[in-house]
Amino acid sequence: MVLLIGVALALRIVQQYQLGVLFRLGKVVGTRAPGLRIIIPLVDNLRRVSLRIVTMPIQSQGIITRDNVSVDVSAVAYFRVVDAVKSVVAIESVHAAIDQIAQTTLRKVVGQHTLDQTLSETDSINLDIQEILDRTTADWGVEVTLVELKDIQLPESMKRAMARQAEAEREKRAKIINAEGESLAAAALGDASDIMMAHPLALQLRNLQSLVEIGVDKNSTVVFPAPLMTTIAELGSFLARESAASNLPQFTADDVIPIPVVDSAKE
Repeated sequence: MVLLIGVALALRIVQQYQLGVLFRLGKVVGTRAPGLRIIIPLVDNLRRVSLRIVTMPIQSQGIITRDNVSVDVSAVAYFRVVDAVKSVVAIESVHAAIDQIAQTTLRKVVGQHTLDQTLSETDSINLDIQEILDRTTADWGVEVTLVELKDIQLPESMKRAMARQAEAEREKRAKIINAEGESLAAAALGDASDIMMAHPLALQLRNLQSLVEIGVDKNSTVVFPAPLMTTIAELGSFLARESAASNLPQFTADDVIPIPVVDSAKE
């Protein structure tokens, strides 16, 4: 029975994701790889250290930014043990130490930025926190692999102010787009007016087209002013040009003879 109890006390199993740190009479004598290991009972003490990546949430911290805005920021950190001996000898509790240093580092780094920088430059803030934690935990045999800001809580008054700012920004963009459209429309109308000045009959055709579009409903009376004398003069000029082009006698507006209308009832 004594032999069986001694064998049971002497056998230790180190998992694949662990590394054993062996103490003999309180002094580190080395590490033990994964597998079945034998120690001296009552003399040796085997501390198993996990080498897997640990996910540690950082509690929400009330932080005042550089522009005096109070925000609540929470984050998450990922770390792993790279030196099992240091993680056991250099510090009492690695997890508790990293949790506390991560909270203070989060408050320190975020407090050096304004609110806009905190919201828009999260990548650089994550890198700053990771570098500070990595330098601090290097003496503990721990490597911080990643730090990410998880949540940023803003005061309700600040949320309303940001909503008004976003609304004003959208209104500004809408006005700018509207002004650009008016500018393009004015340029197009200027080009159209130049074309109509070169071709006077184009204006009359446009007037007729407008009348056709207005008369689609057939339930409204529209008074549409038309430059009658100008139209007659332009028509005479057109006929004169056509006559000159075909070597025919030229006609003017004065040559137009009105045709009397005969009243069939009186006849």
